[in-house]
Amino acid sequence: MDTAYLKGREILLAVLLAGILMVFPQPAFSGAKSPLFDVITVDAAITPPIAQYVLDNIKESAREGADGLVILLDTPGGLDLAMRDIAKGILNAPLPVIVYVYPPGARAASAGVIITISANIAAMAPGTNIGAAHPVGIGIGGGMDKTMAEKVENDAVAYVRGIADKRGRNADWVEKAVRKSESITAEEALKLNVIEFVAQDIKHLLEQMDDKTVWLAPGDKKVILHTKNAIINEKKMSTREKILATLSDPNIAYILLLVGLAGLYFEFTNPGVLLPGIIGGISLILAFFSLQTLPVNYAGVLLILFAIILFIAEIKIISHGLLTVGGIISLTLGSLMLFSSPDPALRLSLKVMLPAVATISLFFVAVISLVVRAQMQKRSTGMESLLGEAGEAATDILESGRVFIKGEYWQAHSDRLIEKGQKVKVTGVEGFNLKVEKS
Repeated sequence: MDTAYLKGREILLAVLLAGILMVFPQPAFSGAKSPLFDVITVDAAITPPIAQYVLDNIKESAREGADGLVILLDTPGGLDLAMRDIAKGILNAPLPVIVYVYPPGARAASAGVIITISANIAAMAPGTNIGAAHPVGIGIGGGMDKTMAEKVENDAVAYVRGIADKRGRNADWVEKAVRKSESITAEEALKLNVIEFVAQDIKHLLEQMDDKTVWLAPGDKKVILHTKNAIINEKKMSTREKILATLSDPNIAYILLLVGLAGLYFEFTNPGVLLPGIIGGISLILAFFSLQTLPVNYAGVLLILFAIILFIAEIKIISHGLLTVGGIISLTLGSLMLFSSPDPALRLSLKVMLPAVATISLFFVAVISLVVRAQMQKRSTGMESLLGEAGEAATDILESGRVFIKGEYWQAHSDRLIEKGQKVKVTGVEGFNLKVEKS
């Protein structure tokens, strides 16, 4: 085989190889792996189920080898303990956690401020805001004295300043958000070094984050983010997580409580119906789960229970509506007091409470009216059904005699003489002997 032939074949192979490389880029052969970022959405008040959802996803993303976790945040605030659990989980996460206040119109208020500043990367979309993190009193009564309020406020300030310093963010502004409930826009937050980026969407955010250095606990491990051409893996809440998150809504908890009490009441007053009792029992169990995740004022719960007792008592004791009025007042006051948090995200909505109170009150008033009417209704069977009935004397009647009433002959007596054939009316029943008088 001559040299010219070999050279020609080598040139041909080189040309073919170059053509293949032009069609198939080099990364397809090099086995290079694109970075993967998981994305979850938190668009509710911060409650224990939401905190558990975030912590579970941090662990799951780290276990599955994701390069980072992006939390799309839109929250009006929430419970302090749940917020601290999330912040602690983010600060100690084994992978980078990015909190992105998104979409436009979203907010990171109250507890959302601390969650945002605890992230390795904090970002916001245009048209969003962050702030108003002043602590509120949660507990029975929903308030605290001046000394306790100062202690809570100072503790919150120390907590958020520590987080801001660790993440290299503006601790002075964060303190203002706590002490003065200051709130700012995304652009202002970027200028004040509260966040690192303002981005239109997730892709825009990932582009800006490329080659950004973050530090992970434990050990302040240095990590350089490679986000160019990153794969976005959106993770949805499981059915279980959605149910738990929904149950932590105070409005849902309140409705479940009322449905549960109404169902059990109906079952106890009509034994054997079963369905109301089953629905009521399930609703009450779910309501108790919900209440344990919310700032409940137990005086409110007791007032609602007392209202049900008054409604039941109205059936047994004729009070001419007094017990019913007391029950409606107790139900209304209990509903207003049920959730003691000044945070709107954890309070009962009047749009839910007023129709619910009206519906439950009307339900019990209707049931009580039917029961009372049935109790006062003239009996249609037995000896008592003869009271007030008209008839005719079949014989002369004084100490004894006979009357013809409703197609039957009865023994009768009277205080005054009633002659045979006169019309009579039954005024009393003594055993099987009727007391009658002239009608």
